[in-house]
Amino acid sequence: MNDPTAGSVDADLLAEPRLVVEPGVAARVSAVAAPVLQGMGYRLVRIRISGEAGCTVQIMAERPDGSMQIEDCEAVSRALSPVLDVADPIERAYRLEISSPGIDRPLVRRTDFERYAGHLVKVEMAVAHQGRKRFRGTLAGVEGDAVRLHRDDIRTDEDADVLLVMEDIADAHLVLTDELIAESMRRGKQAERELKQDLGLAPPSPPHAKKSDPARSNKPKAKPARKPAPTNTKKHRLAAEGLRRGDTDTTEGD
Repeated sequence: MNDPTAGSVDADLLAEPRLVVEPGVAARVSAVAAPVLQGMGYRLVRIRISGEAGCTVQIMAERPDGSMQIEDCEAVSRALSPVLDVADPIERAYRLEISSPGIDRPLVRRTDFERYAGHLVKVEMAVAHQGRKRFRGTLAGVEGDAVRLHRDDIRTDEDADVLLVMEDIADAHLVLTDELIAESMRRGKQAERELKQDLGLAPPSPPHAKKSDPARSNKPKAKPARKPAPTNTKKHRLAAEGLRRGDTDTTEGD
């Protein structure tokens, strides 16, 4: 059975505004692309314009749960190309490229910073904070309109924790780590399984199974506690030796 709140959650995520946005020409492309993407059920992540192949307009997009397949990219390209041709936000020829955010993705919305708490990030500020613009460290949650970062690039006279106002951030993206790769693979398998269930290609999850929570699914899991050392090892070895000899008396040692 589908979660009755899933639709409302997706609608809220679709409507969530970006706090980290592009300036200049990219902002004009964003104004055209964002409503089209939202109408199709996708969220705009970032727009980047580069001089590659003359001029390339890269549009990163995703579903509300963070997934983006090749078929999604193709559908967005078909829908967006004619709209951009009519709006003409770029005054020269360009190549349109639709892509997923990738594993080391940009963080542009409040829920992005909440979802990836515990992961390593690099942040570049549009407005300097305490005399510097570049920071690196572990996301430690969101407080009000700012994100808390536990820095790993501090000098001896600096505090490890810093609060950065999200709207003052020019760029923030995840740093590729083993933990991030493992979490991305787990999330991808979960999304694939849920898609097959929705299409009727796989049996539904048991009633007691919990659906993944997009707001929490990317947080790194705590390492399991070390298992206690086995007890009665001598007794176990004697019992195993008895079985090998063909002994059937199981009362010895009681």
